[in-house]
Amino acid sequence: MKRDDQPMESGYQRLARRGVSRRDFLKLCTFTCAALGIDLSLAPQIAEAAEANLSKKPVIWMQGQGCTGCSESLLSSVDPGPEEIILDLLSVRYHPTLMAASGEQAVQSLEDCIAQGHYILVLEGSIPTADSRYCFVEGKPFIEQFKLAAEKAEAVIAVGSCACYGGIPRAGFTGAAGAQEVLEGVKVVNLPSCPVKPDRLVGLLLYYLSHNALPKLDGLNRPEAYYRYTLHDSCYRRWHYEKGEYLEDWNNPDTLDWCLYHKGCKGQDTYTNCANAWWNGGANFCGYAGSPCAGCSQPEYYDGFAPLFVNPKEVK
Repeated sequence: MKRDDQPMESGYQRLARRGVSRRDFLKLCTFTCAALGIDLSLAPQIAEAAEANLSKKPVIWMQGQGCTGCSESLLSSVDPGPEEIILDLLSVRYHPTLMAASGEQAVQSLEDCIAQGHYILVLEGSIPTADSRYCFVEGKPFIEQFKLAAEKAEAVIAVGSCACYGGIPRAGFTGAAGAQEVLEGVKVVNLPSCPVKPDRLVGLLLYYLSHNALPKLDGLNRPEAYYRYTLHDSCYRRWHYEKGEYLEDWNNPDTLDWCLYHKGCKGQDTYTNCANAWWNGGANFCGYAGSPCAGCSQPEYYDGFAPLFVNPKEVK
C-alpha cells in the first residue's frame, strides 16, 4: 500500500516498470504524428502531454456481439505492446475479458465509473436491435447498457467492423448494428477492420489525450489519416494489376505475387492503410500473406462483399 508521503509515480515510471522505455514511447508518438499528418518535431510535446493525462483517463471497454478478436489483436501486438500503455496508464475500469473482477464486483466497477463520468468508452462487437434478448449482459439488455454508458463518455470509439457497422453479425437475424446507428446526437469515432489494428487505436488515444480533441475524420467518422486512400493505391501487387497479371492458380509458384482481383480482392473499394502499415511492427498484412482483401474497413463488409473469394465482376 502506498503511503501518503510517497511521491506519485509518473507515467514514464509506469512505462519503465512495464518494460517500455522512454525511447520506445517517443518512437510511438513519432509514428502517431506521421500517421495523423502532424509535424514530427511535435512528438516530444505530444509525449509529455499524453504522459500527463494518460494516468488520469478511465476507460470502459464494452463487448457486444463479437468474437473478442479486437481484444486479442490488441493484446498480441508488439513494439511496444499497446496493452503495456492502455491497460496500465489508461486505467481500464471495465473490460469483460481482461478485468480480474467478476460478478457483482465487475458490475460495481462499471456503475461507479459511469457515475463519475469523464471517461473514454470503447465498443467492441455489434449491438443487436431486433430483440434485446440476443445480447443480455449483467441482467440488462446490452443496447440499454451501452446507451447509458455513452451518456457521460468524453469520447466513444467503435473498434472493429462489428462495432462500426454491424460486421459479420449483421448478415444474420439479430439486427446487428454499429454504435453510431443506436446513438443519437453522439459522435462516434470508427476504427473499422476485422479485427481492429492496434496502432490505430493507440494513435487515436495519444492524439486525443494530447490535444483534447479528435483528429480529422472522414465522412464515415474514421480518422482520415488511416482511411484516406484505397488499399489498391498502395498494394505491392499493384504493378501486376497494371500489367494485367492476375493470380489464377494458388499452386503456381511463378504467379503467387500477382494481383488477387480474380480471387475476390476488394482492395479497389476499400479505404485503409493496411498495405502501408503492416501488422505487428511490419510483420505482415493480408495481401502479403496471400489473402485477397475482404473489405473489412467498409460498411459493406460482410454481407455486401460476399462471397469473399470470388472475382467481384462475377458477383451479381
